[in-house]
Amino acid sequence: MTAVLFVSQLLNGLQLGVILFLVAAGLTLVFGVMDFINLAHGVQYMLGAYLVAVLVAWSGNFAVGLLLGLLGALVLGFVLEVLVFRHLTRRDHLEQVLGTFGVILIVTELVRIVFGSAPLAFPTPAALAGSVTLMPGLNYPVWRLVILGVGVGVAALLWYLVNRTRLGMLVRAGSTHPETVSALGVDIDRLFLVVFAFGAMLAGLAGAMAGPLVSVEPTMGDRILIVAFVVVVIGGIGSIKGAFVSALLVGLVDTLGRAFAADLLKALIGKSAAAAAGPALSSMLVYLLMAVVLSVRPSGLFGGRTA
Repeated sequence: MTAVLFVSQLLNGLQLGVILFLVAAGLTLVFGVMDFINLAHGVQYMLGAYLVAVLVAWSGNFAVGLLLGLLGALVLGFVLEVLVFRHLTRRDHLEQVLGTFGVILIVTELVRIVFGSAPLAFPTPAALAGSVTLMPGLNYPVWRLVILGVGVGVAALLWYLVNRTRLGMLVRAGSTHPETVSALGVDIDRLFLVVFAFGAMLAGLAGAMAGPLVSVEPTMGDRILIVAFVVVVIGGIGSIKGAFVSALLVGLVDTLGRAFAADLLKALIGKSAAAAAGPALSSMLVYLLMAVVLSVRPSGLFGGRTA
């Protein structure tokens, strides 16, 4: 293992963590404030990637396509909340799971009908397609550094909104005492609508950032949704700070584990056994991390209450 390889994988882990944070931030807000299990959050991630990819190709300008795509993701969040999710918020969790799973099936099939099953082209913006030299022997893609910057910027913005604005105060209060907030004259349904739509836009932003790195196809949201739930559980339901710290931790554990687990096992159990056990262990590390955290802190790293 060389220093260049380690630093490269470390940055890749942070970049994955930032993508997970953008998905998990909206998920933890919806889960924490609304007590709503939204399995369709991965669909919103997928729709964001498709919207931005299509609008960038249509406009010929990445900035314009990104702005229009995020607005489209926000509008779709409003529409889905009003038409579907609002009718599930006061149902039990099983009905929420079944209802949002139905949304996954319907939206995924509609996207497949419109765009087909083949991956959609989403090239890296020309101005950000190069690489920069971070250290001798390490040329790192500019786009991945942009993702890191966007993630940190969004985290800072969310921290400010949640901790320094009236809306954030209502969100924090609604996550623990929704009946009290409603009794004080706050339209809790409108608050839920804003939180849900904003969460959908964050998921769309994550899809737009990940689009040039992964295959933009109808089931792309399924893969990230499970890991995003792990991030929410580890960080603590309803905690933006927890989602950020947990996402970076999960990204690093997953990336470094996949890169180096087999090599570390070679020193312990031999080359042939490590070759077989390494991939299996690396795929389990995130869930082992969750088990360890929950055994020590059942409410998560920054959770104020158990899930």
